[in-house]
Amino acid sequence: MLHFLGRYWGQLIFSIRSLDPNPPPHTYSFSEVDFQTMLNPTYDDFTKLSTPDAESAFQQEVHTEGYAGFRRLLDGLTEAIKAAMDMDIESLEHALEKSGRLFQEPVIFSPSYARVWQELHATLASKKYVLQTIPLSDRAGEWQVIMDNPGAVQEVVCYPGLAFCDAAYLYAYFRPQLEKSEYIRLQKIVTLIQDLGSEG
Repeated sequence: MLHFLGRYWGQLIFSIRSLDPNPPPHTYSFSEVDFQTMLNPTYDDFTKLSTPDAESAFQQEVHTEGYAGFRRLLDGLTEAIKAAMDMDIESLEHALEKSGRLFQEPVIFSPSYARVWQELHATLASKKYVLQTIPLSDRAGEWQVIMDNPGAVQEVVCYPGLAFCDAAYLYAYFRPQLEKSEYIRLQKIVTLIQDLGSEG
């Protein structure tokens, strides 16, 4: 049993008592950050799960916390996909498989999460395609992502002035969402002339 005894120099002091009435209680202290981590599992905690028991405990903690706990997991996965380079893809594929196995019905956290695993898998697959297609030697420099639908009356969407990693993620994020007749282009700027407007 865990009993809160008080706060001392930034530490939270607890007494953990055995159900056996004979042994004396043992007292432990945790920093507030450590205790917050125990209560609020993070994506970093998720990446360190190595046993079925640890996975089960993490799963229970997220279900207990609800939307906020699940959202932290999704945010962590999204940031990892965004930053992923060639050597990270395989481990992220395993991470998505594990997260989908532990949380098979994400809709219980929010109706908007009904297809969240399919969407993250599709984004990662598109990022993998970009990394496999464009060699390391060609990635330096300025990139941009362009989207358009020639069959519709709408403005061309352009994300200019990007580093390769950012451009690759934007391409990977939007590629699975394309509708019929829409296209997306990931392109490197080779020659550029840029001017600024002036008053008068």
